[in-house]
Amino acid sequence: MSNVEIPTATTVDTTMAASTAQFLSPVVMGLEALVVNGKQAHWHVRGANFVGVHELLDTIVAHAQDWADLAAERIVALGLPVDSRLSTVAAKAAQTAVPAGFAPSDVIIRAVISDIDAVLADLQAAVDGLEETDVTSQDVAIEIKRGLDKDRWFLFAHLAS
Repeated sequence: MSNVEIPTATTVDTTMAASTAQFLSPVVMGLEALVVNGKQAHWHVRGANFVGVHELLDTIVAHAQDWADLAAERIVALGLPVDSRLSTVAAKAAQTAVPAGFAPSDVIIRAVISDIDAVLADLQAAVDGLEETDVTSQDVAIEIKRGLDKDRWFLFAHLAS
């Protein structure tokens, strides 16, 4: 018989966990909505710069999915659940300007930028709100914000003259 101790669950500060969930849950929902609406935009973009925008939207969708996973896993690691069921994400995804059908690339880009801006507002709230309660979770929000800012810039560059 081995004398190796089996580790037990770590004790988590419930106030810290609740704060993290409060600030990162809207980020998860916003990013999941961006995945849905970004794919819609990806499939329906039209125009002279179709290929560039079409492929960039796929990259943005992949990033959003990865970042949603990162934020959700942080919440779950602290012992709290994340509700990202289809009905919950659909309510958030409905708040978009991404058209239901084909649209010129400038219309699509403006709509996706608007969706990104909504997530960036939630991320800034998380960065500000987590500063006092959980700097590790704040770091997660900062990492996501840094990447999403870059994706927004890449999209915006298609509109700039």
